[in-house]
Amino acid sequence: MTTEDEQAPDAARPTGQALPDPVRGVARGTAPAPLSILDLATVGEGYTPAEALEATTGLARSAESWGYHRFWVAEHHGMPGVASSTPAVLLSHLGAHTRTLRLGSGGVMLPNHAPLAIAEQFGLLEALHPGRIDLGLGRAPGTDQATVRALRRGVGEDADDFPRQLSELTHFLDGDFPDGHPYARLTAVPRSEARPPIWLLGSSGFSAQLAGRLGLPFAFAHHFSAANTVPALDLYRDSFQPSAVLDEPYALIGVGAVAAADATAARRLALSGALAMLRLRRGTPGLIPTPEQAASYPYSQVEMEFLDSWLANLVLGSPGEVADGLEALRKRTGANELMVTSHIHGHEARHRSYGLIAEAYGLS
Repeated sequence: MTTEDEQAPDAARPTGQALPDPVRGVARGTAPAPLSILDLATVGEGYTPAEALEATTGLARSAESWGYHRFWVAEHHGMPGVASSTPAVLLSHLGAHTRTLRLGSGGVMLPNHAPLAIAEQFGLLEALHPGRIDLGLGRAPGTDQATVRALRRGVGEDADDFPRQLSELTHFLDGDFPDGHPYARLTAVPRSEARPPIWLLGSSGFSAQLAGRLGLPFAFAHHFSAANTVPALDLYRDSFQPSAVLDEPYALIGVGAVAAADATAARRLALSGALAMLRLRRGTPGLIPTPEQAASYPYSQVEMEFLDSWLANLVLGSPGEVADGLEALRKRTGANELMVTSHIHGHEARHRSYGLIAEAYGLS
């Protein structure tokens, strides 16, 4: 995937979002930069969605105690191995089980929803958990085309209309539609003066440029578009215009990372997620396979090449090797914050991986 050459259309610059401290993470302990988690409430072979959601709740509590800065969940549909289909619902639950951890969407796929509905959902989240909510927005569908049609039935929205949808959402959050606008008399309830910071998410150049032009923080999906990370971040910084939100660029990158006793054990765990991704790309998504299933799968030469390419973009190894790899990546990309994700089978293994990474990277 290459950076998109098209120019991001103008959208109304968000105002009234003066929350610089929640945007700019604070490194914990001796960590060189803030470290966060992206979780998908993964459902592995032998587990139920209820068990996966219970594990995600426990992971959020542990992430808070380990010193992680944010805990984001992502919207996906039609994927049996992912239970986080509705971020707002899950974030409300996680907020009730944590106290200080920032919670957010990584992200909500805006074209799938009416902007007013998202404004109401995240206004409610902010009222329930004030000062702890991030609203991360993506323009991809997060699913297949048949599911897209079912989600957007009667809405008539698509990803190409993203800037207008973003502008509309921002006006609903701020309650500042101009006089004469068809929605000027509408109010998203509840709404408070301090509302969730908006983040733009992306895996190519479109959202990078739009985030820069609007002066918004930007989160890049390095974990599945590694070749485009540096070009997209360069485009974001080159396009950046100071705003009421930020006076300088703030970039976060999502990184696939797995820590275990050694590199061999980490690769064995990561192979489960790689096989799950292979099945997804093939159009046959399912539960996350066990390490044994992943190891014994009869891969073709083409499939092995895909797996090797996928695993090459992950940071794998012992805790020290992962910490060194994360820091090398941060320095190479200039990212202000790292958000790790461990798409592996087994809740205990996933929990342990995040704990080892937190300790090795220097979180308190």
